[in-house]
Amino acid sequence: MTIRLINIGYGNIVAANRIIAVVSSESAPIKRLIQDAREKGLLIDATYGRKTRAVIITDSQHIILTPVQPETVANRFVSKEENNE
Repeated sequence: MTIRLINIGYGNIVAANRIIAVVSSESAPIKRLIQDAREKGLLIDATYGRKTRAVIITDSQHIILTPVQPETVANRFVSKEENNE
């Protein structure tokens, strides 16, 4: 079993096989999801103080905040899969 890793900005890396969704951080439901994760201790802030542009939802119910656009994360995810084929 190969573990694929995705760069989410500023040297932070996430296991690609654990990602369920990559969404924009602008909507009210996502903001509530972030607040709930913060209260439960499941929030990982990888923004280094920058503006949150994408929210990564994992299969372990962790929520990861990243300063990279959702499209950029998705492109990195897709290009990794293409390189492994």
